[in-house]
Amino acid sequence: MIIGVPTEIKNNENRVSLTPAGTHKLKEFGHEILVQKGAGLGSGFADSEYAQQGALIVDTAKEVFDGAELIVKVKEPIPEEYDLFKVGQSLFTYLHLAPNAQLTQMLVDKKITGIAYETLQLADGSLPLLIPMSEVAGRMSIQVAAMLQQKYYGGRGMLLGGIPGVLPAEVVIIGGGIVGSNAAQMAVGMGANVTVIDTNQRRLAELDDLYRGRINTLMSSPYAVAQAVQKADVLIGAVLVAGAKAPKTVSEDMVKSMKRGSVIVDVAIDQGGTVETIDRVTTHDNPAYEKHGVIHYSVANMPGAVAYTSTQGLTGVTLAWLEKLATEGIENAIRGSVPLQHALNTYKGNVTCEPVASALGFEYKAFSKTILTS
Repeated sequence: MIIGVPTEIKNNENRVSLTPAGTHKLKEFGHEILVQKGAGLGSGFADSEYAQQGALIVDTAKEVFDGAELIVKVKEPIPEEYDLFKVGQSLFTYLHLAPNAQLTQMLVDKKITGIAYETLQLADGSLPLLIPMSEVAGRMSIQVAAMLQQKYYGGRGMLLGGIPGVLPAEVVIIGGGIVGSNAAQMAVGMGANVTVIDTNQRRLAELDDLYRGRINTLMSSPYAVAQAVQKADVLIGAVLVAGAKAPKTVSEDMVKSMKRGSVIVDVAIDQGGTVETIDRVTTHDNPAYEKHGVIHYSVANMPGAVAYTSTQGLTGVTLAWLEKLATEGIENAIRGSVPLQHALNTYKGNVTCEPVASALGFEYKAFSKTILTS
């Protein structure tokens, strides 16, 4: 199969979807790799490294899209890339379609086989292609919050861990999954007073046992969230519903109750955000804004800022699935793999991910039915 690796063009997205090592492995299976010139530079990989492993380096994204059967990316396509897609092409990337009707419509109109990293789900319910980037984003969220708490950036001027004789910051994390637990790890390590809120009692018990009293755990309810948000110096939004829009857990009134100069980092912005006052997706160039006296950070591709780490973490888990798709053929691979059926978001002009269809008002059609009627 011919696999295409275009350069990511989303604002400050420095990751790349395939490493030279991955190129080497795919070449061993007989596949051809088209890599756009400069695609790996942001992650520390020169064109010559890909060429040495047998990739063909091409100058433009158009050459990649024109020549490849399967496009592998990191982030969802943006409007500047829509015209590059050929009808019936396949795409393997983070799609995050639930808040993005325009992209979904393009994939439907062009009958793109859209396979999303973030909805590939194993039998135990885990999301293996989301985990490494969730780990990165969770840890980054505390680094970002610590920076934004400085007066220079509009924060209260708090050191998260305090010092002897001065209380540490109150860090409230809504969501105890991969993002939330990694945020908690960083915040505890910096000496902050940490509260994790979740709807899952078992998960809270696991965190309580892990940290042995070093964090506070709280069952989620509107009242509990409101009380915690009011005292927060840092609020981390870490709510995930696989494939669906994130629920608005934090209302505007809750944000209004926060202390002036407090910081919100909404990691759930990829899926629409969990904080009501997050009304825009920001970029690494201009990452934060102030509303109701509170600093809001809502960058949708946080791991792109630490591309060296992120690319290797991401490609370490995507490569086996990419190899499966390329070697078995797209349709055969999906037909024989329940996890890939979960990952399939669009196929032959249909929306095949139920949470996406529900969020956007598209008709849902299961993969099996699209096969039977095609």
